[in-house]
Amino acid sequence: MAKKGNRVQVILECTEQKESGVPGISRYVTTKNKKNTPDKLERMKYNPYLRKMTLHKEIK
Repeated sequence: MAKKGNRVQVILECTEQKESGVPGISRYVTTKNKKNTPDKLERMKYNPYLRKMTLHKEIK
């Protein structure tokens, strides 16, 4: 039986866009190792709706 991996897919969603009221949702899909990083990811990513780098946090 094959061992199940520790890598899982996570969705990063923009935190600033909800507050600004601009329509659309900026989301990115990435993977993380849940054994090495058990807490939620936070990354600075480009938001095409706001046209700037914003903080994206892991959802779900």
